[in-house]
Amino acid sequence: MLNKNYKLIVFLNIIVFLNLIFFSQNFLHSVEPEEIMLNKEQEVRARNISKNIRCMVCQNQSIDDSNAPLAKDLRLLIRDKIKSGHENKEIYDFLVERYGDFILLKPPLKSSTFALWFMPLVFLLIGIIVILRHNKKYINKKNN
Repeated sequence: MLNKNYKLIVFLNIIVFLNLIFFSQNFLHSVEPEEIMLNKEQEVRARNISKNIRCMVCQNQSIDDSNAPLAKDLRLLIRDKIKSGHENKEIYDFLVERYGDFILLKPPLKSSTFALWFMPLVFLLIGIIVILRHNKKYINKKNN
């Protein structure tokens, strides 16, 4: 009887845990209430831009998801530029001019960003070569 109840309790705990993870994803955005624009169309534009801008502190998060003070400042800057009538391209251009292409979560493919796009592939190939050579040496030692 204890074994059957134990399995049920573990199963229910797993279900609760998975639900917490699944439903908490909607609340992870870090935009604070005072940042939200009254004009819904402008707010949607601001959120879309924020989702494409890298947090320079967190680096693998968008500023829309980051709690860092710099991310908040950038979100406010984007909203101010939208209120001033700037187009999306002008906002992106301003941020790239100020912080470089690295600020974009998806930087454009050009000569200055070539390393950002292809260095992971180069490192993967180097890793595969190292592993293959190591395995070949190991097999040769084992056969001798």
